[in-house]
Amino acid sequence: MKTKNVIFGIRAIIEAIKSGKEFDKVMLKKGFESEPGRELFALIRKLEIPFQYVPIQKLDRITGKNHQGAIALLSRITYDNIEQIIPTVFEDGRMPFVLILDQITDVRNFGAIIRSAECAGVDAVVIPSKGAAQINEDSVKTSAGAVFKIPICRSTSLKDTIKFLKNSGLSIFSATEKAAEDYYKADYNTPFALIMGSEERGVSYELIAESDKSVKIPIYGEIASLNVSVAASVIMFEAVKQRN
Repeated sequence: MKTKNVIFGIRAIIEAIKSGKEFDKVMLKKGFESEPGRELFALIRKLEIPFQYVPIQKLDRITGKNHQGAIALLSRITYDNIEQIIPTVFEDGRMPFVLILDQITDVRNFGAIIRSAECAGVDAVVIPSKGAAQINEDSVKTSAGAVFKIPICRSTSLKDTIKFLKNSGLSIFSATEKAAEDYYKADYNTPFALIMGSEERGVSYELIAESDKSVKIPIYGEIASLNVSVAASVIMFEAVKQRN
């Protein structure tokens, strides 16, 4: 991990937050407490910065210097706000096309999906604040730089974001092997958001319940499923085909 993307020490992180820096996450040692620590934690909670408690050994592996039990990973990108993007797309006379990634943590899959999304003309990608792939050197490389070209929005609650999108006039489609309808039978010539889930768990039941439709990619071989980046590309470019 390159140190230029890492800030350590309680006061240094506090000042970075106050200066407007964006973070992938802040790592705090288990049992983190102290007066300066309480100030840092209050800022993290107030600004909804992703954080996690980790063993102190993990912090020590990142830096051998005095980290005071707190290390922050700076974001390589500036995150966008989905609530500002959707009205702008409508104002431009276009039908919004949004991709939601539910718990996709593999950085190479994430990068490949972002690359395909940018090529497909997706207006924004939504990821959860916690449980999403880190935007690091591997994801940047795999995306061929697309992470810098497409709006990526973090959400503290994907369920709430989906409700916002539905209230804005978007249909919500979930990609799941449990769906009854094949992906190419769905109508994408409409404002819509597509939810893709992780290869291990798929789209969560909670988000499927919020969806207007579930679709699947028919599989004819012996292997039960496609890589998620491939599956996302297949469905996104079916939408491109229908819209053109």
